Order: sequence, then C-alpha cells, then structure tokens
Amino acid sequence: MKLSDYIIDFLVTEGVCHVFELIGGAITHLLDSIYNRNDMHCVSVHHEQSAAFAAEAYARINGNIGVAMATSGPGALNLLTGIGSCYFDSVPCLFVTGQVNTYEYKYEKAVRQLGFQETDIVSVVKPLTKYAALVTDAETIKYHLEKAVYLARNGRPGPVLLDIPMNIQRAQIDPGKLIGYWDSDEYIRTQETDSYNTRDMEEVISLMERAKRPVILAGGGVRTAKATDEFSLLIEKTGIPVVTSLMGLDVVSHDNPAFFGMIGAYGNRYSNLSLANCDFLLILGSRLDTRQTGTRPETFARAAKKVHVDIDPVELNEKVKVDIALKGDVREFLSKINLMLDGYIKPDLSTWYEIIKGYRGKYPSQNRSTKAEKINPNRFTELLSLYCAEGDIICLDVGQHQMWAAQSFHIKKNQRMIISGGMGAMGFALPAALGAAKASPGRKVIVINGDGGIQVNIQELDTIVHHNLPVKIFAMNNRCLGMVRQFQDMFFGGRRQSTVKGYSCPDLGKVATAYGIPSYIISSLASAPDVIETALKTEGPAFVDVRLEQTTCVDPKLVVNRPIEDMSPLLEKTELEKIMLIDLVEEMEVPG
Repeated sequence: MKLSDYIIDFLVTEGVCHVFELIGGAITHLLDSIYNRNDMHCVSVHHEQSAAFAAEAYARINGNIGVAMATSGPGALNLLTGIGSCYFDSVPCLFVTGQVNTYEYKYEKAVRQLGFQETDIVSVVKPLTKYAALVTDAETIKYHLEKAVYLARNGRPGPVLLDIPMNIQRAQIDPGKLIGYWDSDEYIRTQETDSYNTRDMEEVISLMERAKRPVILAGGGVRTAKATDEFSLLIEKTGIPVVTSLMGLDVVSHDNPAFFGMIGAYGNRYSNLSLANCDFLLILGSRLDTRQTGTRPETFARAAKKVHVDIDPVELNEKVKVDIALKGDVREFLSKINLMLDGYIKPDLSTWYEIIKGYRGKYPSQNRSTKAEKINPNRFTELLSLYCAEGDIICLDVGQHQMWAAQSFHIKKNQRMIISGGMGAMGFALPAALGAAKASPGRKVIVINGDGGIQVNIQELDTIVHHNLPVKIFAMNNRCLGMVRQFQDMFFGGRRQSTVKGYSCPDLGKVATAYGIPSYIISSLASAPDVIETALKTEGPAFVDVRLEQTTCVDPKLVVNRPIEDMSPLLEKTELEKIMLIDLVEEMEVPG
C-alpha cells in the first residue's frame, strides 16, 4: 500500500478523526490519502499556527491526541508557536510535516538549501518536542509513528514531530513486514515501574491530619492525568480547601464549597491570602512557576509543610523547596491516597473555613478603577459565566481578558476552560475554539478574547463559518494592548508605545459581519444580559464587541519583590498584619 495511506490508517486506529492543516505541495500525498475517507476529515485553516493551536485544543478536549500537518519550509516553521504551547502545557500532539525528496535534501552539506522550501525542521523543533525525526526509510514508518504517539501520550505528555519527504510519502510498503516500536526492546525498557512508597503516603496523611490550616493547590496536571474524579473524591473525603493555578481552573466546579479561587501574580487576593497562611500545602501537578509563586519563591507558603506531586522529576524542588517530593502520576497518587483514607475522620476545619471565607468576602476580585457608568470587566465576566451552560467549553486568549476570566468566571459542572499557559500566545483562542468544537460536536464553545489577541488569527473566523460551528466570541475591547499598557503605566511613566501609540484596531463587529457572523455590541452592563442571551442562542457562530474603557486594569496584581499575599493595590501594612496569621516578610526594594 502507499505509505501516506498507511499513516492515515494508523491515525484512525489511534482514535483520531480530524487533521488540522494548511495544504502545500510537500503534504499533498498525505492529504490526498484522506480525500475519499469517511473516518478521517481535513480541517483546512488559513495559517499553520492556527492548525497547531486547534490540534492542541482538540487533544485537550478528546483526552487523546491531536494532529496537525503542514508543508515544508514556511509551513513547518509556522507550526512552532503551537508546538511550543503543547510542550510547555503538556499536551499530546503529533505534528507531521512534509519535506523535499530525500535526493534533494542537503543533509550534512554546507550549502544552505538544495530543494525548494527545504528546511531542517527537526533540528529547529527538537528543544520543543519529546521526539522529532526525519523519516528517510519507508520501512521504518511504523516504528516512528508508534514511538512518536507513545512518547506524546506517556510520562509528562507533549508534542512530537515527524518530517516525511515526498518520495517517502508516495513509497509502496508491505504493512505486514514493517518493524514496529511497541514490539521492541526499546519500548520495554521505557515502561515505568515506579510506584508511591507506602511510608511516604502515610506521612502525607499524617501531615494532613495534624494540619489546622490545610490547603490543596491543584494544577493543570490533575486534568492532564485525567484525575478529576479522583480529585473530587479527595476533596469529599478530607474537606480541605482548594485553590488552583491558572491551568488548574477547570479541575473542579466553582460551586464546590471547598473551592477558593486562583492563586498567583494575577490571582484572587483571597486565594493568595489563603495559601500564604496555610500550615499544610498539597501541590498536585503544578510546576510552581513564577506566575504562581511571585519573584520570591522562598516566601511561598513559608509556614506550611509542603508535599509536591508531579510526574516530571525535574520540577520537584526546582523553584520551591518542599518537605515531601513525590515523583509520579497524579491519578495514581490520588487513587492510592483515597483508598488509604477509607475510614478517615475529617478534622474540624470550620475555624479555618471562616477565616478564608472572610478573605473572600472582604477582598473580591472587582476592578475598582472602573467608572460607575462603564463596564466592570470582572463583573461582566462573572455575568457571562452565569448565562453559560453546564458542559460549555470556554477558550481564553492571552491578555487582560484572560486574567479577568480566570479571576471571575465561575466554572460549572463539566465545563472546560482551555488556556495557553506557558507559551502565553496571543491568537490562541479562536483556533483553539475550532479544535475544541471539532473534538466535541454539539457542545457550545465560548471565546473570550481581546481586541489585540483576536487580530492575530482573525482569519479563522472564516473557518468557523465554513464549518458552521457554535462558537460564541466575546471580544473585550479596550482599543489597546491592555496588559502591557498597564505595565507601561506602572513602570514606564505612562509612555504607551505600541500599546496605544502606534496600535490600531478596526471595527471588529464589521469584520465579523463581513465573514457572515451575526454581530452585537455591549456598551453598558445594563444591556449585557439581553445581548449575552441573544448571542448564546444564535444558531452557529456569533460575535459580541464588549466596549471597555481604554484605561481598564487587572486588579489585584502582584508586583516584583512582593510575596503573593501583598498584591497591588497594596493594603495598608497595619491591615495586612491584622489579617495575616503568620509573620510578614521583610520588604525588598521594588525596581522602578
């Protein structure tokens, strides 16, 4: 059979139904192998970066693997941002790129290029993938496919890439004679034999029992490990209050009495105060990056006994030193500890709950700088969440709107929130919505974007219309690049170069209308409910331009050299001393 047909057969057997792509000459064989199939579909986008982001969201929603394809040279290079996003956020995706014929490839020759659009994508992409290979022998295709998919899914998941020359794609092979990876000694040697030590687990439970102010920090690894059910059971068995990282926001519904918001540089103030004052912290599947800990990681949960569970050993004791570091799968940890907690008698945490409920009541995340007659973005985001239904998928772009949503969008049962975390790529949400909609037909997808972010991949409005997907787009429009503008106002004397001066944005509603999408405007909070309801009920896609003040800010925000409990706008020192249950740390100079 033709090798390109074999690749598509392989993907189908692995549960993949869609390939996100932008065609080019070097992948024509691969896409032609899909043409007459009913079990595999091409989703043709208008930029390869969009294909990569769509594949990422597809994998996150279907819990399996996403696939994107691109031609050689510029096509392959345009995938890079999406590949990096998958790498940093631990998403299993297979990227397949076309390459010039092997007899045109330069290999070790000193010349820059032999074939048209020839680019050594494997060397470029290796630091951002778990596996990347140029396939130069048709007889090895089974081995490379099986190895790539295995590595993408297992351990800490991530992206893989296969670069396949055109003459290899069109080669004739005998599938029955191919040598695979899953039958190899190499595969056998990769099998994990680690399991959690019972003594360590007993010590974790002992720390939990003795704690007066325990907190669980849930990261994106809980979702990656498919451990949300086990996590919910742990909350039920222990009653311990929960905070999350940005990537962990959707691991528990926000109506759970134990949920107390998101921590970090743009987290809820009450969440940061809860974590800062805890005496026991169980960290599940979070890499504790600077956006969570602030720039003084030594002050992070400084009064607490800390337990860190993560599948990637290099993340343990890397940024925050902990008392017990457990390397392994979060789901396995939760399954084991839940069994060991059978018969566990919950301690009385009512006093601790009253304290953190007090934090939440006193310090809600509301933008205090918004004029009364203007739209408060936190309040709007909270309002939008009230109208969204159970099971909806929410895709966030990158910018101020991402933080408003993270602070104030109340996630309901079975809702998902898809976020670009480590890469933090503007232009993510629209193609992510495309991938999410294809992964879960019939589910409504809500995009929360900014006027800057939506322009990065705005061309995919056409793809969404072409497929008539139920994607509802809410553009938080303050006519500037607000996150950096806020930074400039704080540290650059209000010199708004390239965020206001030099920045421009068209009438987004007219652009959406030109693509054939019904468009609406919200210019006041009073008009918001009717417009939100109308947009959500619109058949197919809908676009809503949410008009904000240009000076709208994200509050609260952690600045450099402050511990996470000391956020801007700063509380009076006497007030902070009063609400803190532990000693304050020594102040450090904040750079100008």
